[in-house]
Amino acid sequence: MRYIFGVLCLVLFLSYNAQAASNEEAATVKNCSGAALIVRQNITLPVKKHDRIFAGDLLRTGRDGTMGVIFKDNTTLSLGPRSELAIDEFLFAPSQGKLSIVTRMFRGTVAYVSGVIAKLSPQAVRFETPTATIGIRGTKFLVKVDGGETE
Repeated sequence: MRYIFGVLCLVLFLSYNAQAASNEEAATVKNCSGAALIVRQNITLPVKKHDRIFAGDLLRTGRDGTMGVIFKDNTTLSLGPRSELAIDEFLFAPSQGKLSIVTRMFRGTVAYVSGVIAKLSPQAVRFETPTATIGIRGTKFLVKVDGGETE
């Protein structure tokens, strides 16, 4: 019985630690205007300056919306009007060798400037669109994806 209790405690501890790690802040909203939203766990939240962004969040701007985001590794994203982008993964623990940023863009325009992750581990950065995946090698770029309407 003591063994089962110990195993159960270990499973709960590991589960809690995995959940805590996924709840770490990935980025912060530096500026926004117009209709700008974060969709987190199927809840839509209006964006304001200094809001925290987490892996799993979907960033969305409306017809008159813009949003500027800076990640913990100094990667920056600027979303233009009618844009939608998911933060699929963000890991920034250089001392542990855990580095990754994966975004998925559905529509709109995004300006990207790479941060520390792209410098330390270029293969750990991916920017996905409906028709292509871009591997980042420490650079700046602007991407436009045509798609359906976003409000």
